[in-house]
Amino acid sequence: MAWTTPAAAGPLDYPNRRYGNDHDRYAWSMLTDRPPLVWPQGEGLALFVVVPLQFFPLNPQGKPLKVPGNMVMPYPDLRHYTLRDYGNRVGIHRLLKALDAASVVPTFAVNTRLFEREPLLCEQIVGRGNEIIAHSWSMDTVHAGGLDESAERELVQRSVGRLRELTGRPVRGWLSPGKLNSANTPDLLAAAGIDYFCDWVNDELPYRWRTATGALWSMPLSTEISDTFVLVDNLHSEESWADQVCDAADLLHAEAARQGGRILTLTLTPWLLGQPHRMRHLERVLGHVTSLGGVWSASGAQIMDVAMPQIP
Repeated sequence: MAWTTPAAAGPLDYPNRRYGNDHDRYAWSMLTDRPPLVWPQGEGLALFVVVPLQFFPLNPQGKPLKVPGNMVMPYPDLRHYTLRDYGNRVGIHRLLKALDAASVVPTFAVNTRLFEREPLLCEQIVGRGNEIIAHSWSMDTVHAGGLDESAERELVQRSVGRLRELTGRPVRGWLSPGKLNSANTPDLLAAAGIDYFCDWVNDELPYRWRTATGALWSMPLSTEISDTFVLVDNLHSEESWADQVCDAADLLHAEAARQGGRILTLTLTPWLLGQPHRMRHLERVLGHVTSLGGVWSASGAQIMDVAMPQIP
């Protein structure tokens, strides 16, 4: 059936106004209509675990807005500042122990300012050999409408370039604080040599973006089962969070058997899940997912390198 976009006037009359996507950033496609993805060794489910390593300034400027999870009480908000700092001093070590015990591969999303401030943590994470992706400069550097394009370009280049210097890694991936973007963010990321970003959650498999400097890939990182969304925003219990992740893994694992490779994406935040009363719930999740059979635990770059040649 041919669709004709009806005439409009005023604010409803804008470039690219039409049915379907009203932009040219990526092509529309239904998940069930795509060629099935095949993971190495024939596994059905890829497991992509992101561990954010974050620096929350004690005096955030909040321009053009505050990132969720930032300081909320009058300065100095030591209650929230020290809780975030706990993750990088204590919680991260518990998470690493649990991930290693389950043979799960983490990808670290790093605020560059944190590795400047914490060289021992930087040395430990780099020494593990896991993938490191950029997470902007800090949790007070927001990529959103209202940020001047030249200022955002400098921010992206500084965050990515300095992280490459500190780690000696190529840094191919990106996660924006709060998953916020301006209209310019994808173009600026591609120009900085980023191959994929994790900010858009409108899919469950990677898809290709068009930018001014070529392709940029979206690796959708689920918000619905992220620890901060479930535990902090929705105020669910730890047991409920674990049940939700296990349910998601079960369904994706079953879908993969019928329709081709799927990805379970999971965010594990050290200052939140690294607390003593939450560790057993994390260990239950990791044990359940890895027991399903046919699960490939991999970094974002490893998944992208396998997926990209298979996606039109």
